Amino acid sequence: MMAYKLFKECKFMTLLIILACVFGAVALMVVLGERFGKPMEVEQQQKYSKILWVVVFIAIVGAIIREML
Repeated sequence: MMAYKLFKECKFMTLLIILACVFGAVALMVVLGERFGKPMEVEQQQKYSKILWVVVFIAIVGAIIREML
């Protein structure tokens, strides 16, 4: 019974470590993005928004096909 409790605590600590790493990575991206990022121009935003719909559609169709196989 002691081994099960130890294993359960180990899984909980692993989860906390993973969550801390994810939080740290997101915080680092936000800080670096605010410091070194530059605003996009309107034309560039419009171009990316048109391309993004196509990429999302292809990804969804690809995922459906992969699940059917």
